[in-house]
Amino acid sequence: MLRVASEQTDGHSLDGLMADMGRRARAAARILANAPAHQKDAALIAAARELRRQTAALLAANVMDMDDAITKGVKGAFLDRLTLTDNRIEAIAKAVEDIAALHDPVGRVLAEWTQPNGLRFERVSTPLGVIGVIFESRPNVTADAGALCLKSGNAALLRAGSESFRTSSVIAEAMRAGLLAVGLPEDAIKLVPTRDREAVGLMLAGLDGNIDVIVPRGGKSLVARVQSEARVPVFAHLEGICHVYVHTKADLAMAVSVVLNAKLRRTGVCGSAETLLIDKAVAQTHVKPLVLALLEKGCEVRGDAATMAVDSRVTPASEIDWSTEYLDAIIAVKVVDDLDAAIDHIERFGSHHTESIITDDASAAEAFLARVDSAIVLHNASTQFADGGEFGFGAEIGIATGRMHARGPVGVDQLTSFKYRVHGSGQTRA
Repeated sequence: MLRVASEQTDGHSLDGLMADMGRRARAAARILANAPAHQKDAALIAAARELRRQTAALLAANVMDMDDAITKGVKGAFLDRLTLTDNRIEAIAKAVEDIAALHDPVGRVLAEWTQPNGLRFERVSTPLGVIGVIFESRPNVTADAGALCLKSGNAALLRAGSESFRTSSVIAEAMRAGLLAVGLPEDAIKLVPTRDREAVGLMLAGLDGNIDVIVPRGGKSLVARVQSEARVPVFAHLEGICHVYVHTKADLAMAVSVVLNAKLRRTGVCGSAETLLIDKAVAQTHVKPLVLALLEKGCEVRGDAATMAVDSRVTPASEIDWSTEYLDAIIAVKVVDDLDAAIDHIERFGSHHTESIITDDASAAEAFLARVDSAIVLHNASTQFADGGEFGFGAEIGIATGRMHARGPVGVDQLTSFKYRVHGSGQTRA
């Protein structure tokens, strides 16, 4: 029977509860680090099966979460991210199965060599240990993060936002059922059973050294707090201020198609385009069709003087618009002098997340891909491909925009470190 986590501390203080969860997660991580691939995969398949079986319970829990969120005034993209449907539950279960089908990232020999003294060296992939994931409204993160951590041999401590607490609890228990079905420790994937915000602070402090890395998934304030307070390493992006640059050699039909998808496919995802840059060499032919296409699809356009001249519905863009992650049907549009100006604008206002150039000029595309310092850079494709599933990773635990260890979609390979195995035959050092 599915045991849905309740919001309580079982008679213990929050400090005691969290410390105990940290110790249990560390013990589970030691077991997972050496669990065979077939056992981890079987747990994921069982969890996906349980997610489908619990569709009615998930939808019921989600309705309660949605009602509370609406009462609090939540709307727009945030509400969309919280919402579950039959199709979205199926997509969550399918993502878990896709992760099971990936290669096992643990124990791979990444490099090997032999020194003149006969010592043979191997660099071998290993799990990170215990990963703390702090997220807000997306209940699917419970399954994605839990599955990715399990596949990569890591234990996962998950702290859901208050808005998705009930829904995430049902998902977490389905993941637990998958673990128990194959004899793996249930503490390998645990949801913090309280909405108390102090739990976040305790996780950021590392739970007595039992958390090895923190992954925040949420808005700017959450990520900023994590980056400011965490005493353990963080995989994070602060914002997804993504750009599409329409180059002078851009095919207009392609540009319209890509821009509409990049902005409007799902406005609440971090890969949604927030700024459109158009080369002044094609301003006369490309600005009006692009702007009208956006307006006709219900997108608000905020633009510079050249863009405002196209249509009276375009409102003036302020300086702050160029550095705003709208997560809504709003886009800022600017005409730039050339490729160099586009790259300069992205460097000044962007968040090093995802950028795209639309052009038939191979040399311009190569220059853009080489010089734009973002985690994901695309040529003739929508920024909405900034997604671990689209990269073939099965899913992602987040999009990292830093430069250390992991960058871009964080999948199973990025959730591993490595150690050196050294084989000798009695060598001693002089």
